[in-house]
Amino acid sequence: MSKPHPFRRAAEDKDLDLLRETLNEDVVLHSPILFKGFEGREAAMFVLSNVIEVFEGFHYTDELHGEDTVTLRFKANVADGAFEIEGIDFLELDSHGNVAALTVFLRPLKAVHAFNELMVERLGAAPPA
Repeated sequence: MSKPHPFRRAAEDKDLDLLRETLNEDVVLHSPILFKGFEGREAAMFVLSNVIEVFEGFHYTDELHGEDTVTLRFKANVADGAFEIEGIDFLELDSHGNVAALTVFLRPLKAVHAFNELMVERLGAAPPA
């Protein structure tokens, strides 16, 4: 069994300082909602810090390791517990083990719509570049 990636601990503990440390400066966050990714550590942190607040009862249920990848499966609730949401954080790692790219997949569709509405309320048009 592999040691959990620090990104997992940071997300589960809502530790924004550790989360920032796990991200490559040029990280790209691929959202399940938008076609274009969020580029750079500051843009990714802006989005992720809001996601942490929107997800209720967030926890990872599984972690799989590849050569330069980590797949984290999670569950959470959104909209005051009205919907259970499941997802995968697919991490592509740089040579130092930091997250160079993060792609997020979510399901089911009703929960994704509720999540999207909450994120639009929090983020407005777009995060800082």
